[in-house]
Amino acid sequence: MTTTLDSILDDFAFLDDWEDRYKYVIELGRMLPPFPDDERTEANKIRGCVSQVWLTKSVERDPSGAPVLVYAGDSDAHIVKGLVAIVLAMFSGRTAQEIAETDVDAIFAQIGLKEHLTPQRSNGLKSMVESIKADARSVLAQA
Repeated sequence: MTTTLDSILDDFAFLDDWEDRYKYVIELGRMLPPFPDDERTEANKIRGCVSQVWLTKSVERDPSGAPVLVYAGDSDAHIVKGLVAIVLAMFSGRTAQEIAETDVDAIFAQIGLKEHLTPQRSNGLKSMVESIKADARSVLAQA
């Protein structure tokens, strides 16, 4: 996916109506690269989501040698797939340190997501973020 977090934030600021924002979230999900069927495993499934959500990660190194986490993801629900796209824009390709330091609540407040998601979707979003933050802490502990 080539959409950056800054681009997503700008687009959300431009859209006034929440119906348009939901359509945009769904469109973000449609822009995700195809997710391989063989990665739809229990090991890659995110717990706490009502919809099915899968995330895979790989760890690369930036030029300074710092660990960089790269994610791919998918969901079987349109809006949740869009939320996956937002989470990937926030975290994928970032160093473990950047992920650990990201103020997710501030970003979600800027978008206005929390007050417009059902409790189930909010819990699923929280589970995705917690999983990625746990990955970052684990990678940092091993470094």
